[in-house]
Amino acid sequence: QVQLVESGGGLVQAGASLRLSCAASGRTLSTYAMAWFRQAPGKEREFVATISKRDYSRSYTDSVKGRFTISRDSAKNTVYLQMNSLKAEDTAIYYCAASLTAIPLGNRYKYDYWGQGTQVTVSS
Repeated sequence: QVQLVESGGGLVQAGASLRLSCAASGRTLSTYAMAWFRQAPGKEREFVATISKRDYSRSYTDSVKGRFTISRDSAKNTVYLQMNSLKAEDTAIYYCAASLTAIPLGNRYKYDYWGQGTQVTVSS
């Protein structure tokens, strides 16, 4: 079992950047495919980005392509989400998730472990 703790959220203006971190304990993250999801008030949780456990391939939801980058640092057992050119519509609670499935992509039901979330607020 793995425990996930997100950090790095905050209040920023549109156009700014943030880097979210997801620190893991209990198991090495190389065992899992990792992803970021987000949930805005009154909306369902949606997929943002994922990185696979085998070949470090990445995929993104269309609305963040070219602006967000997911990465992992195996030495630190941490996954990151670099968010650039933030928009007001990026405002949400961002969750880190881990999956034992090799390539779970954006299917949230294939993720086995979740962090508690970190709030990102972008003012326009």
